[in-house]
Amino acid sequence: MEANAWHIAHTPLGWMKFEGDSSFIRQCHWIDEEEAVIGGAKEKPEWQDQLEAQLKEYFDKQRQDFNLPVDPQGTEFQQVVWTRLREIPHGETNSYLDLAKEFGNRDLSQAVGNAVGANPLLLLIPCHRVIGTNGSLTGYAGGLDKKQWLLEHEDALNPERQLRLF
Repeated sequence: MEANAWHIAHTPLGWMKFEGDSSFIRQCHWIDEEEAVIGGAKEKPEWQDQLEAQLKEYFDKQRQDFNLPVDPQGTEFQQVVWTRLREIPHGETNSYLDLAKEFGNRDLSQAVGNAVGANPLLLLIPCHRVIGTNGSLTGYAGGLDKKQWLLEHEDALNPERQLRLF
């Protein structure tokens, strides 16, 4: 599905491009400054003001999660995993293995990892909150430096919080 509406926003981590239609955000990803100069869509999507407000609140530590009109496209399994990602509380992490166990089969760990990696809504669906079983930062489409920054921003790397998880 081709995006006919988009918005480019500047964040403390760099530029992000949000794409979809006038009603729903279907994907977002980090872009470089050169691509950001291109600008936004000709028509302002209905979700743009709400997105801008929520991004500001999140980066100002006044918002913990996003409540935006999103419609990510993926397989049924990916949709289930992405829904579960939105349930990981702000400031906490979960491992791929623990998520696989929640789905009833520890052998699904790689499939869970693939679904997390296919998340089309970086930041909005908090895949950065999924880490390795040993607490290592593994995989993030925006780069591990952004993943670490986001987890630090959410205080998820605080050792006292991590002890509660294991």
